[in-house]
Amino acid sequence: MPKPMNRRRGRALGDLGGPDMGPSPNRGEADKARDFKGSIRSLVRYLAKYKYVLITAFVCAALSSLFSVLGPKILAAAIDVLIEGMAQMLAGTGSIDFGRIGGIMLLMLGLYGIVALFSLFQGMLMADLTTKVSYQLRRSMMEKIGRLPLSYFQKNSYGDVLSRVMNDVDVLSMNLNQSITQLITSIVTMVGVLIMMLTISWVMTVLALLMLPLAFFLIWLVVKKSQKYFVGQQKHLGSVSGHVEEMYGGHLIIKAFSQEDASIEAFDRENDRLYHAAWKSRFLSGLMMPLMRFVNNLGYVVICIVGAAMAAGGALTIGGIQAFIQYLQNFMQPVTQMANLSTQIQQMAAASERIFAFLEEEEEQLFPVRYSVKELRPRGDIDFIHVRFTYPETDKVVIRDFTASVKAGQKVALVGPTGVGKTTMVKLLMRFYELDGGAIELDSHNITDFAREDLRTMFGMVLQDTWLFSGTIMENIRYGRLDATDEEVIAAAKAAQVDHFIRTLPGGYQMEINEEATNISQGQKQLITIARAILSDAKIMILDEATSSVDTRTEILIQKAMDNLMEGRTSFIIAHRLSTIRNADLILVLREGDVVEQGTHAQLLQKGGQYARLYQSQFEDA
Repeated sequence: MPKPMNRRRGRALGDLGGPDMGPSPNRGEADKARDFKGSIRSLVRYLAKYKYVLITAFVCAALSSLFSVLGPKILAAAIDVLIEGMAQMLAGTGSIDFGRIGGIMLLMLGLYGIVALFSLFQGMLMADLTTKVSYQLRRSMMEKIGRLPLSYFQKNSYGDVLSRVMNDVDVLSMNLNQSITQLITSIVTMVGVLIMMLTISWVMTVLALLMLPLAFFLIWLVVKKSQKYFVGQQKHLGSVSGHVEEMYGGHLIIKAFSQEDASIEAFDRENDRLYHAAWKSRFLSGLMMPLMRFVNNLGYVVICIVGAAMAAGGALTIGGIQAFIQYLQNFMQPVTQMANLSTQIQQMAAASERIFAFLEEEEEQLFPVRYSVKELRPRGDIDFIHVRFTYPETDKVVIRDFTASVKAGQKVALVGPTGVGKTTMVKLLMRFYELDGGAIELDSHNITDFAREDLRTMFGMVLQDTWLFSGTIMENIRYGRLDATDEEVIAAAKAAQVDHFIRTLPGGYQMEINEEATNISQGQKQLITIARAILSDAKIMILDEATSSVDTRTEILIQKAMDNLMEGRTSFIIAHRLSTIRNADLILVLREGDVVEQGTHAQLLQKGGQYARLYQSQFEDA
């Protein structure tokens, strides 16, 4: 089995997916949140499948907070017993009841032990939950990539998609683990502490509650100002990742054209946007702690003054004041936590917005499946019937009215100037895009009546832009048919004239191709991809400038091998070197998306039309 695909696969798919002169990736700015509430609702709906785990974690967090709230009240009782005993000692009427105090301390020890157990169990549940959420989200996003139309990858950079799958899921997972339990813990703690404060003094409780509107107003103000910067931070992070990925993949071209400075300038622009969004979001979120500390200190001052006056009047005990101050600290701590929590929720919402926006992208159009390739066993007859097509990203009509009939076993060459729709016809044949009009039929059955994945099993493909993944040469060739034996792989390599070259390499067929496939030449990569196509043993072969990267001698050998391979198979050959298609059964000459000439090499030369002019122009210098 091949190893996981690296970025080179994304590049190959992206190149295959766009028009001949496609638009550059769209890296729009995100200056404000599109739908904060909607993102949170989407996340809640997604988490609904884990509702029992969440409920259990919530119960554990609630019980942990509830039991911890009882601590200051119990401690106040111990302090009152101690003060009462000291007063009796001074009056000579008694002594300190250490046995009673010891019992209270044991009760507190047991209470905090229960709190620790509930916290531990809740932490284990949330760690397991967030790990599963990350796993399922990444799996869903990878499956989504397979269902997206190629037009999506034409409009979006690979780095941005990678950032959504990796960075955004990490941000969501990290903040989800912290924020959910903190939220329920803060709410339960505030309610429990409020009840305990009322049992001590309703007057001081009312004074403490007067601090809340100020605290929540400050939180709301910071959240309102900072949310757009958190969203922008995630968006710009994707743009930076996309730029770095492109520059890393094309570093040889950058160096060859001395464009290092231009690349750095482009990176600096993207990085500056990321810097400013990150700085503003972190600065504003960093204001939470100072603001909450100010509110806390203001509350302490008020409570100390009022509590001292009440204690002097005998309305409160010393232990009661101590417990109330501790409860006030416990009451304001959840408020501070919720203030910090707002930062995590904003990051989580920004990441969720990008993740679920990706998962909700429009997928490839589905058609009813009426036929199966396995059951129908198509011969390979292909009919193009008044095909019309315009790329979704542009308004330019690429294919206007293409009609042609190809019989099973024929070798068909598509020729014409760059941009007339040769490669586009192949994409339409394999249903990388859907037609705007007309039909393509396989053995008199519309190709939309087959499942896309099933239809593509009919095709073997060799592209001009080679793609190899990080793995052994054996694994790369076997990618054409994963159940092939080693002997079948070697036979395919021999047919592609690549066996001798492979055996000269260190490790032979077990040599590891590096991530960028830079440890073998471009021509050698082309030979390996041809061997892969030969191994696939498909009914229909597509060769898009398949011999463009090899020398003349090797091209002649490959041409002989390809002639044997294409014998009895329907073959589509896209070539600019017309000398390589002289033995084609049918040559289709395209101009502006239409077939303007068709016939054999000899017939078209005799006709003296566009093909003859194209053919003769390649030998003008000679």
